Amino acid sequence: MEEIFSFFSVDHVLLRLDGREVSVLETLATLCGLTCVFLAMRAKVLNFWVGYLYNVLLFALFFQKGLYSSMLVQPVSLAINAFGHYRWTHPHKEEETRKHQLKITVLSAPQRTAILLIWAVLIVLWGFVTSQLDTWMPWIFNAAQLPYLDALVMMSILTAQLLAAQKKLDTWGMWTVVNITNITLYLLRGLAFMPLVSAAYMVMAAFGFRIWYRKYKSETSGNE
Repeated sequence: MEEIFSFFSVDHVLLRLDGREVSVLETLATLCGLTCVFLAMRAKVLNFWVGYLYNVLLFALFFQKGLYSSMLVQPVSLAINAFGHYRWTHPHKEEETRKHQLKITVLSAPQRTAILLIWAVLIVLWGFVTSQLDTWMPWIFNAAQLPYLDALVMMSILTAQLLAAQKKLDTWGMWTVVNITNITLYLLRGLAFMPLVSAAYMVMAAFGFRIWYRKYKSETSGNE
């Protein structure tokens, strides 16, 4: 058991990149993340199975880095992943394509406004909570690092995942917000691979939007 914990420790360095140490754990998380986004970009249900492993690896990574919002989001993210897995594979009759898959849809203007307001309020509230964790439970948590930026990432990820679970085209806009803030957060916390993978995510998000938009237009016109 001790050998397993040692293998997945952030101190188990695989290589050094531009003066930064890259752990085996960060490398595995990076590979899972890229695979998951690529599969989601292609609207493949397999992305959910890879996503489950990705959640577990990120939980371990962020706990050791003191990014508690990013750590605590992983169990919630896993639950949303499971919900999305079910929704994609069990659409209602009026929601399914000819291939019996969930259709891609878009949010209405009122829905978009409501989601953004809730998103902003939750960022402030959760940033405060995580900034106090070391005071409330010092036997578990050290001082949170960049709690409000970390909360921004957390709430953006949850929002993007909820939209993706419902196959909303808007998800790609929120993923762009996630990637921009993630790059900043990871660089400030000394992660080397994760900023690169977030930059790759941004490129893949652009392609993902393009692919989903074509599918959306096709499904809307009944030509899927």
